[in-house]
Amino acid sequence: MAQDNAAFCGVPEGVPAGVPAEAKPPPPPPQAPKRRPWGAGVGAVARKRQRYVEKDGKCNVQHGNVRETYRYLTDIFTTLVDLKWRFSLLIFILAYALTWLFFGLIWWVIAYSRGDLEHLGDHSWTPCVNNLNGFVSAFLFSIETETTIGYGHRVITDTCPEGIVLLLLQAILGSMVNAFMVGCMFVKISQPNKRAETLVFSSHAVVSLRDDRLCLMFRVGDLRDSHIVEASIRAKLIQSKQTQEGEFIPLDQTDLSVGFETGDDRLFLVSPLIISHEIDERSPFWDVSRGQLERDDFEIVVILEGMVEATGMTCQARSSYLADEVLWGHRFTPLLSLEEGFYEVDYGGFHHTVPVPTPACSARQLAAAAARRDAHLYWSIPSRLDEAAAAGGEGDPEMSPRESNGTLASPESR
Repeated sequence: MAQDNAAFCGVPEGVPAGVPAEAKPPPPPPQAPKRRPWGAGVGAVARKRQRYVEKDGKCNVQHGNVRETYRYLTDIFTTLVDLKWRFSLLIFILAYALTWLFFGLIWWVIAYSRGDLEHLGDHSWTPCVNNLNGFVSAFLFSIETETTIGYGHRVITDTCPEGIVLLLLQAILGSMVNAFMVGCMFVKISQPNKRAETLVFSSHAVVSLRDDRLCLMFRVGDLRDSHIVEASIRAKLIQSKQTQEGEFIPLDQTDLSVGFETGDDRLFLVSPLIISHEIDERSPFWDVSRGQLERDDFEIVVILEGMVEATGMTCQARSSYLADEVLWGHRFTPLLSLEEGFYEVDYGGFHHTVPVPTPACSARQLAAAAARRDAHLYWSIPSRLDEAAAAGGEGDPEMSPRESNGTLASPESR
């Protein structure tokens, strides 16, 4: 900062000291401030916050400089399932096409080495494969063998032992290729990732009072009639921090309690539910007020897990809330209404909130104020009793005067 101010208050270089200030050339424009690192405090320069998890649940993390790429090949099945569809289809087509071409080439080599191609019109010659007259017919025979089509025009004879061995080998390897590739396609098609598209989260989280306690709340809902079985919800606070020893921990993860101790994290998600995190002394938001919330830089990641009722496969839906997506002093509008014979959910107001009176102080300050109020009530009740006793027992020698602290005199002090 001192260097930046020197550009405004110092004498520019190359200008004689005797030259009047009006004749001096204008100072150079100040340099743009350097961009602060991720996780540093919010300064005067506004910047777009980078998400750790996108609103649609995609994790905004890329792995770079991975040198041990062979580990992906050791788990080739998962690698193929995780590929994008265009690459999966390409590998699916190549796996079959290359296998057919490879065995077709071997069938052609056998026919060529035995001299079958030189005795095509000789009916006294017994070839390895009947009606195999070139590479194209060998390729077609390879397809018929591996897919067990069996048109009957090209057929292997019993005078070709190498052909019999190759037939067994292709049948076994073809079955393995079918099992592997069809298994990959089945798992990829049946993945419950798309099921998460119908699990919705509110666009904002809110902070307001519930039973005289500050709570952080967000809403979840399921758009399908088939429900999520054994649904559970978790929430994590993603925020960089620095330890007392000076170690900087980027993207530190802290659990936010959403009812794990009481079982409220297990949901019966038939209609939209409001998930509440009570801000108590165990919460990382215990000392956060409304003003500090507007200055903080953090992200809240919410994770909804459960089994798809139709398939029994585990499904996970994710979303996140940045600091500017947490509305202080708001509450979600009700969605459920009672109709004739059923309950109706109006998803048109799923993201709607309304402002409600909410203290701007932190939960710690609110709890301290409530404790002082309770203490005042506790001491005021004996004071009034003392006043009533003093008024009713005037002139009674056994009645001692009221203590200066507003409490009744004990029998030992009489």
